[in-house]
Amino acid sequence: MSVESGRRDENALIPLTSLSPPAMHSSLATLAPLAAPALLKPRVAYFPDSFHEVNGVAHTSRHFEAFARRRNLPFLCVRAGRRDPALIEDGNVWTLELPRSFLSFALEKDLRYDPAFLRHIPLIGAALKRFQPELIHITGPSELGMLGAGLAHHLGLPLAASWHTNVHEYLARRSNWFLRFLPKGVSQAAGRKIEDLTLALAARLYRQAGVLFAPNPKLCVLLERATGRTCLLMPRGVDAELFHPGKRNRKDNGVVLGFVGRLSVEKNIALLVQVQAELEQRGILDVRFLIVGHGGGQAWLGERLHRAEFPGVLKGEALSEAYPNRDLFVFHSHTDTFGNVVLEALASGVPAIVTPDGGPATIVRDGVTGRIVRDAEFASAVAGVLADPAHHARMRLAARSHALTMSWDSVFEGVYAAYAGMQPLRAQS
Repeated sequence: MSVESGRRDENALIPLTSLSPPAMHSSLATLAPLAAPALLKPRVAYFPDSFHEVNGVAHTSRHFEAFARRRNLPFLCVRAGRRDPALIEDGNVWTLELPRSFLSFALEKDLRYDPAFLRHIPLIGAALKRFQPELIHITGPSELGMLGAGLAHHLGLPLAASWHTNVHEYLARRSNWFLRFLPKGVSQAAGRKIEDLTLALAARLYRQAGVLFAPNPKLCVLLERATGRTCLLMPRGVDAELFHPGKRNRKDNGVVLGFVGRLSVEKNIALLVQVQAELEQRGILDVRFLIVGHGGGQAWLGERLHRAEFPGVLKGEALSEAYPNRDLFVFHSHTDTFGNVVLEALASGVPAIVTPDGGPATIVRDGVTGRIVRDAEFASAVAGVLADPAHHARMRLAARSHALTMSWDSVFEGVYAAYAGMQPLRAQS
């Protein structure tokens, strides 16, 4: 099997929208400033866990590649994708897509893991030899991440690693289906042990990197303790032109609560049913749910939510039009490292109600752009915001204003600033 080189397929690329001028987000202040613009261009080989799927890693990875195109940066993205291997050279931005085998198994509805992905090492090696990267960047403990780390070691290249998914918490929650049959004390101890062991295994991979990135301060502290490596903040951005409150076209006077994400146990989706029941007890009956996404929990939710719409996975314009038609965005996950969808809701002028755990709490300003509450307080938080239309309107404006400060360009400028500190980089014309 050979790697085919050719022009890029325009239909396979995400549309590039013009973003507002980059403004360095305050959370990136710890990163060194960039040297002279466009002078230092490290040749980056990027190995994302996910690219074409619908999740935060894929969303960030697509924007990372788009940033490299806008800035004409030498960038090779090695990812799982099309059926036939293809190395596509498009100016400075190259892509190598490799198929997963019949041995791959599903981790989610559209996310798989291939234990036989090692068979692609000759193809990846050939692409790296042609591209001549100066560093490798991985995004997690997938087959792509482990391959990228191994190749960095073999080639003597610096390794950068960004943390996108709390795999330790996810696995612990996914284990609840059999742990629930154990006595409560034993079940809780076993859950903590699974979480600790998974984190320790992930830390072994991340310890190989010279610099780590994480989307919120708590995760940076966790990773630094687990690996002994420096961790820098790498938040997420939002396309504030695509996600805009002006796209609201609802005419009815009811209340619409929204959620966007994977419909699975680690997203704490059962809380939506509890919120519905408590709002009904308060006499708030004109509430509908608009739930965008897919996952194994959809049928369970559909049976229990009386007035809910499940349009499935939405992208692009369809997704951007769904956000502003909600009155509040409820995001009840305890495990998300950032919460891109929360930022998209804020950009659409929709206040968000989130838990105090994980990344979403670092995006929302309690009482200003939304609420940060415990599970038991979600329904009362919803009722409280709806009971004060003037405050709700102010929250809408504040949500939009905050989102305007979060550009993707500022995020990746910070990443390249960190690259500059990893090794001497030769100037590129």
